[in-house]
Amino acid sequence: MKFSGPCVVAICTVFAMASAAISEIRQPSSRPGRFLSLPVPAKCSQRPKEFFYRGHNYFFSGNHPQYRNSRLDWLDARNICREYCMDLVSMEGQEENNIVFRLIQQGDVPYIWTSGRLCDFKGCENRRDLEPKSVYGWFWSATRQKMAPTNQVPNGFGFNPWSQTGHKKVQQPDNAEFDINGTNESCLAVLNNVYGDGIAWHDVACYHEKPFICEDNDELLNYVASTNRGVRL
Repeated sequence: MKFSGPCVVAICTVFAMASAAISEIRQPSSRPGRFLSLPVPAKCSQRPKEFFYRGHNYFFSGNHPQYRNSRLDWLDARNICREYCMDLVSMEGQEENNIVFRLIQQGDVPYIWTSGRLCDFKGCENRRDLEPKSVYGWFWSATRQKMAPTNQVPNGFGFNPWSQTGHKKVQQPDNAEFDINGTNESCLAVLNNVYGDGIAWHDVACYHEKPFICEDNDELLNYVASTNRGVRL
């Protein structure tokens, strides 16, 4: 199921294949509103291709010289990916999830951002199909695909990748930071045994800074190919 309606990607989205112009305002902070970046054709043609799975190239920021020491918030990480005609990784099946988990385990990576997002922004209100949002309101922002309910094993998985514990010692997502400082945990990160729970999915406030994995985005690649004749992608 894809998200539809007036807003489908983060705060406010206006999507068209002709322009791929999607706007987004971040979580409340002292920084001004920001937008999703458009792809940069030169970067798209030279994007890092660290590993390959089912027609998509991926790269981990920690293995890229330019970003090896970078820790970015969710939107900044997403924008880095988008400039390369990519987006944050979406683990829509167990095999892809296993690839990400294995990278984290082998590299002893403490955490990474994914494209997972909670539909808790303008356009998501009065959506009965998303209630309660902690269970039914999560989606992959890169593909606009709705996730399985968080209390169920996703289709094609042999287990529930959401952690069984966290700051509140309850199953994720738990929106724990809201009780601490009023900030919603609206973005999905994979954490490496932070709570003694192995490698697992956690809801995290989007302003936190983390390394990230980028994955090819078909819509951005198609847009750049259609507007830049002869570009090699």
